[in-house]
Amino acid sequence: KDIVVSRQYAYTLDNGDNDTGKPKSMPEIKVDFGMIQDVVKKLHDRPNVIHPTGEEIKEMAEKYGTKTKFNNYNFVSTVKNRSAGLTVYIGSDRVRQPSLNPRQIEIIKNLPKTMDDVIEYIKKAPLVCTERYMGDNPYFTPHCTLYVSTHRKEMIRLAHMVNQTLAEPSTESLAEPSEESLAEPLTEIPGGSNRGKHIKECLIYIPEWQEKDRQILVFPEIGVTFVLGTDYYGEAKKAFLRMAMWFSKEDGMLGLHAGAKIIKARDSATDKIKKYSMILFGLTATGKTTHSCHDHDLTGNDEGIEIVQDDVIFLRDDCSAIGSERGFYLKTEGVTPAIQPLIYNTITKPDAVFENVVVDYKGDVYFGDETLTGNGRGIMQRNDFGKFKSDSVNLPSPDELDGMIIAFITRRNTVVPIASKLTLDQAAAAFMLGESIETSASNPKRAGESVREVGTNPFIVGNLADEGNRFYEFIKKYPEKIQCYLLNTGGVGEIMEKDEEGNKVVRQKVLRVEIPEMASIIRGIARGTIDWKEDPNFGTMVPSKVEGADMSKFDLDKFYTQDQIDDYVATLKEERIEWLKKFPGLDLGMVRAIEE
Repeated sequence: KDIVVSRQYAYTLDNGDNDTGKPKSMPEIKVDFGMIQDVVKKLHDRPNVIHPTGEEIKEMAEKYGTKTKFNNYNFVSTVKNRSAGLTVYIGSDRVRQPSLNPRQIEIIKNLPKTMDDVIEYIKKAPLVCTERYMGDNPYFTPHCTLYVSTHRKEMIRLAHMVNQTLAEPSTESLAEPSEESLAEPLTEIPGGSNRGKHIKECLIYIPEWQEKDRQILVFPEIGVTFVLGTDYYGEAKKAFLRMAMWFSKEDGMLGLHAGAKIIKARDSATDKIKKYSMILFGLTATGKTTHSCHDHDLTGNDEGIEIVQDDVIFLRDDCSAIGSERGFYLKTEGVTPAIQPLIYNTITKPDAVFENVVVDYKGDVYFGDETLTGNGRGIMQRNDFGKFKSDSVNLPSPDELDGMIIAFITRRNTVVPIASKLTLDQAAAAFMLGESIETSASNPKRAGESVREVGTNPFIVGNLADEGNRFYEFIKKYPEKIQCYLLNTGGVGEIMEKDEEGNKVVRQKVLRVEIPEMASIIRGIARGTIDWKEDPNFGTMVPSKVEGADMSKFDLDKFYTQDQIDDYVATLKEERIEWLKKFPGLDLGMVRAIEE
């Protein structure tokens, strides 16, 4: 009954949040990992599994899509966002979540029966297999295998979308595992890991599983994920990326939920072109892809940008980075040729794929129409950026460039400055804080609410303090080369209150920063043209003057009294310190950076 009367299947029932508090009645896990490994290993050659080519999968998928005026296709899913509160990490204490909501606890308690049912079902269901590689480098290219049930025939689109995101096995520059290595077990049990270029990941996707039992079961230590009862593509994308980030950490790297680009800008002090790598952190739908794929008007005088990645990279200890995908997963809300010309030009190419975007009977596309969902999506091809595409999906070390720019993209609406220049200590703290607001991509019920995610990364497996400490360790090696910034793509001035019934009411609207204004700030950072002053509230540096943006309109005293400002700032600082103290073993330099 609850399922039937819910507004849409995108809303999971009792979809609790993960936090860093004490575990809630952690149930014992009673499954045979070796048996799961053995079943998955043998699945490839079962008679109910077919292995069509990429072109055959594309042809089959497009039968179930709507053709647009751009000669690409739109697909509509039943579930329209990730089921974060129904995702469980299963394995040793090294990978298990520190806290579980009631639904996750129930999932683990029922795990033995669920796995018995799944293993029997995948022997009967019609499965399509597609195999791809992640990345393009000689040493870390996970082999990704998807098995998707086509009991609902239109689910072939999930295989097509995976193919549009990851690289084909035939890519010559990829380090392909030999037939012998592919026949080896996935991972030793427990606690071992595959290494380097022969990592194997497997995703078994059963969209038609009962809605009441929807769940995502992640087995990091054996490289296997089961997605049950949802048909949202984001689960497939993140299943492979989540697993790769875990394996990269095991290999001494650090998986980052971040975009990457190269910026070439004329330095205001020397009048010479300087070349920087740039990493842009950000939660889903906060502007990470927008600014990873923006030229910032650096289009002449030997200036320019090179688009590298939009979502996940793997940071090495020399602060070089490995890319992961050839297809970028864009939130299509508000895409226009005037404000995001590079993205608009690329997402309207024939090789693009739309998901849950409104398309009318004539094939016209309405990017701003949220009738179906506020989480409309599209996959655009990196190659379709043309001259703006970098030659490589990887970033060189700062030693090979003039430096590195690290930007933490947040989306806040009250007193956080639009742009802040950070010390390396403050940057490490910003990494751990991962401040933003909830979006419709992860939890439609909580869209707009304040949220914190370490590394702006909801897909971390393992100890969260270790992530922050490793990031801190890496960037401290380059104090003269790395610049760090906090960029607020939200705005300032909002006043939110609750009425007598506890409902949130906006008493004063936020003044939002526009995309061209943030592009001007990034351009000013690269050129070195911004005048900085000390911020009286947070101990960072903030812009007093930016070419192309009027920063004075964001002055807090235009929206709040001094008492209101002091209250917002004090509350935020207290929340930040309390958050950082939740992580045992975290380098105390990050806490001091906030306290001071």
